[in-house]
Amino acid sequence: MPSGVEQAESKESGHSDGGSTAGGRRSHRGAGPPRRPPHIFTGAAVVLCLAVTLIHVTLVFLHVAPANAISQQYNKQIDAWVYPVFEQNWRLFAPDPESVNRQISARTMRIDPDGSEQVSDWFDLSDVDNSATEHNPFPSHTTQNMLRRAWNAYFETLGTDDEPRSERAAMIRQYLRNIAVDRVTEYRGDSFDFIQLRVVAVPVGAPGGSNRPATPVETRHLPWWEVTPRGTD
Repeated sequence: MPSGVEQAESKESGHSDGGSTAGGRRSHRGAGPPRRPPHIFTGAAVVLCLAVTLIHVTLVFLHVAPANAISQQYNKQIDAWVYPVFEQNWRLFAPDPESVNRQISARTMRIDPDGSEQVSDWFDLSDVDNSATEHNPFPSHTTQNMLRRAWNAYFETLGTDDEPRSERAAMIRQYLRNIAVDRVTEYRGDSFDFIQLRVVAVPVGAPGGSNRPATPVETRHLPWWEVTPRGTD
């Protein structure tokens, strides 16, 4: 049987444990609200990314699909999302391969203080892209498509009169001009006040055909576009 001393020590130990437990409960009650676990925020981010991806895929699908009631009803919203970053140069179920290669060149003009005009030689913008793409196993999207798609969008929206008749047409004209200005400034570095583009259409040769240069079928000169003295807007 336990002695009286052992019983007393057992009671004191029980009181000490009970006090410690009560103190721990009081400390827990006095703490702030529990923090939300990080996985809640991770889950919300995943749901948001999936929603944006679904919206993007749906709008791009409606853009490349044949005309239908939904795409016609929400045409403005679809164009606002697709252009100019997500532009698609193809159509679902009806591919339209290129039948001509377009060689795009640019020249600049500087107005001297005495009023005289200094016009540069033509600078082949397409050749710069072709050189960066040829023999490159991983060519960038910029060198392959930016200039070509900018011209296609310009031709589709402005036609042959070069006069923008909508806000989108004015935006695409400015987009094409800025690309040309940036390319010329990067490779030449000279300041200029105006820039002009020339587009030469050359038919795509048949596979295994003659190596002789193809005869251009169309040469188009765009108007002179004004830029700032440093070459950019």
